[in-house]
Amino acid sequence: MNDQLAAPPRGEPDWRGEGSPEEPSLRYEAPDDRMVDAIEDRSLLEDLEALYHDGRTYASAELAFQKTRASFAADRAKKGLVFGAIGAGAALLAAIGLTVGLILTLATLVGPLLATIIVVAALLIVAWLCVSRATSRFGELSRAFASNGENRT
Repeated sequence: MNDQLAAPPRGEPDWRGEGSPEEPSLRYEAPDDRMVDAIEDRSLLEDLEALYHDGRTYASAELAFQKTRASFAADRAKKGLVFGAIGAGAALLAAIGLTVGLILTLATLVGPLLATIIVVAALLIVAWLCVSRATSRFGELSRAFASNGENRT
């Protein structure tokens, strides 16, 4: 009995009596003696050389993939930073406009000098609260990564 599967030549009927170039069917064929001799003649050294070359091919393909991936990530990060800077600049201009608007609105009620003092004082209080919270968060972070390994809260 034959040991190997092979597709029949195009147009040759398969075991069911059917067969077409569009639907190839399977039939058994005996292994070629040259194939058996080639497999038996391989040495361990040849197998190791093949393994080495396959490893090099895999490593070079993986390196090329990682280079492409890093290039893609750098491109997206660069564009993200540009759009983030534009957005931050627009937000800053909006905050300046809001500040000027608050001063002008309060100026009709309490006068320009007192309106400026009120708005600046409120902004300084908000800034102080944000900076103190950021400082405490960075302190927690530095304690979490302290070299002695103790977590202090």
